[in-house]
Amino acid sequence: MKTIALFNNKGGVGKTTLAFHLTWMLHHLGERVLAVDLDPQANLTAAFLPDEEVELLWDAKPPSTVYGAVEPLLERLGDIHEPSVHVVADGLALVAGDLALARFEERLAETWPRCLDDNPSSAADAFRVTTAFHRIVTRAAAAQSATVAILDVGPSLGALNRAALVAADFVVVPLAADLFSLRGLRNLGPTLAEWRTGWEERRKRPRVPDGLDMPTGAMKPLGYVVLQHAARKASEPARAYSRWIRRFPEAFHSNILRDAVPVGDDPSRISLLRHFRSLLPMALEARKPIFDLTAADGAIGSHAATVCDARAVFEELARAIGMRAVVGQWAQSSSEKPRRKRDG
Repeated sequence: MKTIALFNNKGGVGKTTLAFHLTWMLHHLGERVLAVDLDPQANLTAAFLPDEEVELLWDAKPPSTVYGAVEPLLERLGDIHEPSVHVVADGLALVAGDLALARFEERLAETWPRCLDDNPSSAADAFRVTTAFHRIVTRAAAAQSATVAILDVGPSLGALNRAALVAADFVVVPLAADLFSLRGLRNLGPTLAEWRTGWEERRKRPRVPDGLDMPTGAMKPLGYVVLQHAARKASEPARAYSRWIRRFPEAFHSNILRDAVPVGDDPSRISLLRHFRSLLPMALEARKPIFDLTAADGAIGSHAATVCDARAVFEELARAIGMRAVVGQWAQSSSEKPRRKRDG
């Protein structure tokens, strides 16, 4: 099972929309997918589930959310609860987000340095807290026989996201075509390097508790996806945005990969996604990805053609990510791999 986090410390770039559509496309391509909402705003959960279902999950005792799983660690009453998993479709499941997860941030912040303690009980507690998200993802994925987990995280560079990224094998960086995303890359690169090095140091400590499932903390960057640019043609971003897109290769390679900037097309750019305009609110209302909208949802006329375009775009994106992560079946071509029957 591979774990892929979608992360950028610049908010509002379409990260959750990308996570939602990527999860559904991987499911359609035949993978067993686990979506994990580690953003306290819980927007991914809201994309999958109606408010009435979310309220039931939050009101359960303990909550049937990621917060419910870490609550014993927050209250210092033991280790994680078995994670609650909400089955969205056959082969697609969700660990729901929760606004209360923000309370876990301070506990994560104080345990990170204590992983280096010489006191065995202090270090053991610190490692249990720091690896909580990894162990929740691993157990939930095992329960659903998931082959890939998609982690949606918030835009901060705080302790909550550090623990989320420690749980990630790979990182995909969503970007908007603007100055703020460019600046975000400059912040993100040093932070990822610091977190990766810090976790490597902690994994080598002799105080790691016996039998504790430890993540590698690889957080390997797979590349970036530019979302929601304005376009005059399907594949042509407007001139106002092009100037920012042209600057992403230098920023990504210098700050994230720390290697030479390529000449010509940037191999780190996974996709350049157009803005699907009125189809996105239509999809949000239907709680479906854009590429699953039907005439019954209002996708008629030119919208129907755009739905087909979206299906091709997101399939290409999913396969490109699969190839980069060297993960399983979805990286195969459509002629090699049968699709999963679409639900509904």
